[in-house]
Amino acid sequence: MEAFAEAYRYALENSERLGRALTRHLLLTGIALGVALLIAIPLGILIARRARLAQPVITAVGALRLIPSLAVLFLVLPYLGLGIRPALFALTLLALPPILINTYAGMRGVEPQTVEAARGVGMTPRQAFWRVELPLALPAILVGVRIATVETIASATLASFINGGGLGEFIQIGFALNEVSVMLVGAIPVTALALGAELLFERVLVLLNRETGLA
Repeated sequence: MEAFAEAYRYALENSERLGRALTRHLLLTGIALGVALLIAIPLGILIARRARLAQPVITAVGALRLIPSLAVLFLVLPYLGLGIRPALFALTLLALPPILINTYAGMRGVEPQTVEAARGVGMTPRQAFWRVELPLALPAILVGVRIATVETIASATLASFINGGGLGEFIQIGFALNEVSVMLVGAIPVTALALGAELLFERVLVLLNRETGLA
């Protein structure tokens, strides 16, 4: 408990710096997730409609998860330098696989008969996609987004190793000084953010499944 009390005092004494680190952490997470969503969702929809592309794309993107984020950070340093850019690159790569794979699974999970029924009542292909296919696939897509969000929040701590900022700064300082209390100043907010995101998505998924009749 003493370490937590010291962490609280340290956080109060460095509240401005903690605020900046939290803002940077959220910025890194938000931008990386945004870019991943813009890439992975359209690509997942495309490969769901193009069976020959599915396996090669999923294999290639899935292989990205085998590369440690810290390794990616240092591999791109010669090209992107220090700071936020290599951190965003690594975090985006981390977020891509779960979103893409779940988008693919969600779209493939829509029954063809349901789409045919929508077309039978006069919907155009575009209307059937937006009104039927995508809403039915949305729960699976959100599961992928939830996984990507939690992983990105946790992995954004690594950005501090390349001067990218974020809450990882306090963890890094704590390691350097061998001060558990300083590490906690970074670790506790990261844990809270990850748990908060998990609970939020869980609640959204429950509500969405009720709306779509899946729960």
